[in-house]
Amino acid sequence: MGTTVNAKLYSLGYGDARTYLAAAAFIAGNIAVPQLCHLLPSGGMIWLPIYFFTLVGAYKYGWRVGLMTAVLSPVINSLIFGMPAAAALPAILLKSVLLTVAAGYAAYRWQRVSLLLTAGVVLFYQLFGSLGEWAISGELSAALQDFRIGVPGMLVQAVGGYLFIRYVLKR
Repeated sequence: MGTTVNAKLYSLGYGDARTYLAAAAFIAGNIAVPQLCHLLPSGGMIWLPIYFFTLVGAYKYGWRVGLMTAVLSPVINSLIFGMPAAAALPAILLKSVLLTVAAGYAAYRWQRVSLLLTAGVVLFYQLFGSLGEWAISGELSAALQDFRIGVPGMLVQAVGGYLFIRYVLKR
């Protein structure tokens, strides 16, 4: 299993129906998977499931799909299930948008998917998102929570995102 592969990466536009179909599928994933993770104690905080399909969508189909997924997933989850809590939405939305920007840029810039690139995307959004969260909340401990207990989720995003893009979304 090589760690780098040229993949069919797209940058779908807002005028393309596939943009909305892809976004709807990834939003559905970002609604279903967090509900499963929340069945476990602290499952959402450990596995960080709200970001997984945002990474995949933005990397594979471009920043527009990523942005719709990044914004709508947490808002819909919060409105329907109360998780994430409304107070947590600004930080989660910030991280989600940073993830979209990083994934879309990496896919556009290098035109390939690799474990190193997906790990770099995850590290980028977590580092800068945590700084933003610290600025929003004023609490360093809250901003560093993902680095304290969310490392398994970051690893799933980096490795799972790479594998999902490479093997599941071959087209």
